[in-house]
Order: sequence, then structure tokens, then C-alpha cells
Amino acid sequence: MRSERSTRIRSLAAGVLLVGIVLGCQDIRYDPARATQSYPHHLHQANSVNIQVFREDTSIELVNATTRSFADFDLWINQRYASRIESLPAGATLRVSLWDFYDERGESLNAGGLLRSDDPTPVRLVEIQTTDEEPLIGLITIRAELVE
Repeated sequence: MRSERSTRIRSLAAGVLLVGIVLGCQDIRYDPARATQSYPHHLHQANSVNIQVFREDTSIELVNATTRSFADFDLWINQRYASRIESLPAGATLRVSLWDFYDERGESLNAGGLLRSDDPTPVRLVEIQTTDEEPLIGLITIRAELVE
């Protein structure tokens, strides 16, 4: 009788420990304080400028091959995630962490990384928003498979 009770307690303790480990290993990529505005669909356009975007692990590299500088703008990824960028001078290269991109609910883009079990969010569409009225500026996204 005592050994049966001891076995139940051990099983219960093992179950609680397993649930704690599983829940403890889940990453929380949600921060309501970091929520951004909704993607401005009405400003989307099909044109792009000669700024290439390369994915490099958990960051992207922007290569501005234009003669135009950009300052204080929102950089949009996949029409969902945005990050405020201070400046991208003409002819400059800028590296931006993908962990700095959040959506309107405060969820961060899954940048991936060494200890991640889920696939990283692909970077397909990147756009610059300079104001609330001007059309978005499309960038040229270079897929990682084409670079390797």
C-alpha cells in the first residue's frame, strides 16, 4: 500500500516536472509595449529602389546603392513587422537585428538562431515608410539560397 502511494506521488511529481520543463522552454516573443501600428496597406506600391536586403542569421543587412539618404523611418518586413530606423545614408550598409521587429500586437519576428526549435520567419518583402501619407518604398530582397 505504501509503495503504491509512493509510486503515485513520484508519477505526479514527474508529470509536474515535465510540464514545467516544457512550459519553461517555450519562448515568449510577445511584448505589448513594443506593439507597432498596423501595416499601411493603402500605401503599398509595386515599385522598388536599388537597396538590397540580405539575411544574415538573425539580422538583415541593407545595402543602399542609391544617392538618396533616409532618416527616421519605419522598416517593414512581410507587411507585418516593423522597426524604427534612425538613418540609412546614401551608399551605406546597415545591419539591423531581426529581434527588433514587432507587429501590431507586440509579437516579435522569429529571427531564428542556434537554440531555436522552430523555423525562422522568412524575409520576403521589405519596405520603407517615410511618412503616413507617402507611398511605401520597396527594397530588393535577396533570398539566402541565391547567395550561398
